Amino acid sequence: MAGLLKRALRLRTALRCLCDYNMLSRSTATLSPVDFHSPFLTCSSEQVLASTRKLHAGADGSKVSPSAAPERLPFCRVTEEDLAFFRKILAGRTIVDPDLVEPSNVDWLKSVRGSSEVLLRPQTTEEVSQILSYCNSRNLAVNPQGGNTGLVGGSVPVYDEIILSTSLMNKILNFDSISGVLTCQAGCVLENLSFYLEERDYIMPLDLGAKGSCQIGGNVATNAGGLRLLRYGSLHGTVLGLELVLADGQVLDCLSTLRKDNTGYDLKQLFIGSEGTLGVITAVSILCPRKPKSVNVVFLGCETFEQLLKTFQLCKGMLGEILSAFEFLDSECMRLLNTHLKLPNPISDCPFYIVIETSGSDPTHDAQKLHNFLEEAMTSSLVSDGTVATEEAKIKALWSLRERVTEALTHDGFTYKYDISLPVERIYQLVTDMRKHLGNRAKSVVGYGHVGDGNLHLNVTSPSKDPALLAAIEPFVYEWTASCRGSISAEHGLGLKKRNYIYYSKQSQAVALMGNIKAMLDPKGILNPYKTLPDNLKQ
Repeated sequence: MAGLLKRALRLRTALRCLCDYNMLSRSTATLSPVDFHSPFLTCSSEQVLASTRKLHAGADGSKVSPSAAPERLPFCRVTEEDLAFFRKILAGRTIVDPDLVEPSNVDWLKSVRGSSEVLLRPQTTEEVSQILSYCNSRNLAVNPQGGNTGLVGGSVPVYDEIILSTSLMNKILNFDSISGVLTCQAGCVLENLSFYLEERDYIMPLDLGAKGSCQIGGNVATNAGGLRLLRYGSLHGTVLGLELVLADGQVLDCLSTLRKDNTGYDLKQLFIGSEGTLGVITAVSILCPRKPKSVNVVFLGCETFEQLLKTFQLCKGMLGEILSAFEFLDSECMRLLNTHLKLPNPISDCPFYIVIETSGSDPTHDAQKLHNFLEEAMTSSLVSDGTVATEEAKIKALWSLRERVTEALTHDGFTYKYDISLPVERIYQLVTDMRKHLGNRAKSVVGYGHVGDGNLHLNVTSPSKDPALLAAIEPFVYEWTASCRGSISAEHGLGLKKRNYIYYSKQSQAVALMGNIKAMLDPKGILNPYKTLPDNLKQ
């Protein structure tokens, strides 16, 4: 215990240093990750600085939160000559109309707002290469953007970075029905890929609540997890190859479709989860499983979280190879679903709810295994109520209770979202401790997530944005997570909001090495600046 307390003290000291660094940078010269020596350096306008600082202000108005935006780095500003170049290579796809650019400046939570004036919409890898080569030579910062469904401020500009959207790079390049390998451009929407594959008796290995708008390139860039990770693993395993463009415009073709390739370093792994800071992903090859012939979804209620964990243990043992998802939500989530979305509870009220999905090739075999599991769970008094769905409409209805929690939270007020990875037995203790810690300062404190991979989604709501509440949540949530040797970001990434908290999950030597890699691949720092890596990192 003494060791954990010492570690928490060191982490708190590091965060204070980051705050001091941010405060210092407001009155002194900006500390850039690299020495630009550029003739194009100009100061940012006071209006942009003031509005962005106000959006990210600290609790007392003078102290800057570690999640706040740092000072603008000395990148060049877009000129008419720059626009002329972009219009030449992207005829009709260089967008400068403020009304058309605005949606790409604001993140999905409407918590981060950039001030970009230029939206570029390439259709090919060659066009991306030309854009980055030019921007690198001109020292113009670039914000790669997919479906803009990120939750940590990683997908939108912080200041006036050029937005490079992959939305028009939406072609399916190839599908091998024998191996199940799909190759497509980065801008393909996840749900569209799912529809395409289902027609061919396959499915995507990941499934997300935002599948209707998120793009596969963004999924890979953030190493998205989702509902099927328990069964099919992470994108580090299912992605076989990537094509991407480096900061200087160089195209890196690692678009392999082989499941086994042990020649040298596996470079693609470096870019999976790099959040667009090392290169822009333009194409993906991914291994897709066959579409299951039998799918069942069970919705169960438990009286305690201990019973829920025992149900998970029983589930793994009795369902085995057909278990594809094990999700949970608490009674507060159900209350929000009832109140804001009018979704009815299909079973009696319980403190905890479980969504279990099975998928296999033999309906009779799967049904028997599921029946045996449910019988054991009920007779052991692990679950108090439940319902089973085998028809597609009912399956979607039950899944909506888990997938639409995020939507319900948006109607409850301003939401502070945390994506934590913890030892499975500790998942819900953080929710309980956060409620005690905050008392009546929060409107709602809810917990839900992926039990199968130890991923908790902790959400705290208030009637409006509340810097004092944020100061109470952070760094408490990160210190608590670090004390359990958890991760402060299980699947959402670090983006803008969590970049300075990376030391709670990674040792300083590892972070320094990340900085060296960034400096090698993007020496001018033009790709998605202000994201992922901490402000005080000296490269």
